[in-house]
Amino acid sequence: MGEPILKASDVPTRLPANKDQSVVKSGLNVDRVTWNVTCVSMGNPHCITFGTEGGQNLKVDELRLAEIGPKFENHEVFPAQTNTEFVQVFTHSHLKMHVWERGAGATLACGTGACAVVVAAVLEGRAERNCTVDLPGGPLQIEWREENNHINMTGPAEVVFCGSVPL
Repeated sequence: MGEPILKASDVPTRLPANKDQSVVKSGLNVDRVTWNVTCVSMGNPHCITFGTEGGQNLKVDELRLAEIGPKFENHEVFPAQTNTEFVQVFTHSHLKMHVWERGAGATLACGTGACAVVVAAVLEGRAERNCTVDLPGGPLQIEWREENNHINMTGPAEVVFCGSVPL
């Protein structure tokens, strides 16, 4: 899947960058609630959150994704909009995410999002570099290799829709 991009201006995000130019566990105000977010690009922008400032660990199945997702996607700090991953941590090697994709809404899976989630979880000290990430469409195995900074993703490809369009 390539290498993650962490430089704030390359994600892109206008959130204040840390000394190393990344945005890790930064506060983002959405509807008067501060969410802790980490920003990663995998060739497309991702905003990853494990929950609100001072809040309990996120329970992704309890989220009102259709309500909160667009507020992240269209937030002023994301000039190119953003995909948003809401993540629940079970263990240091098992995560669960729901994704709101820019321009598409809630989707069953997002490979680049799952990769970004593992990067964010490692940077925040929440996970190891090799994790199972559960998505509504099924699990993916993600490994962020320290020796070359590349991310490998393994998982099934499933047909979820067939259709035709008269021309």
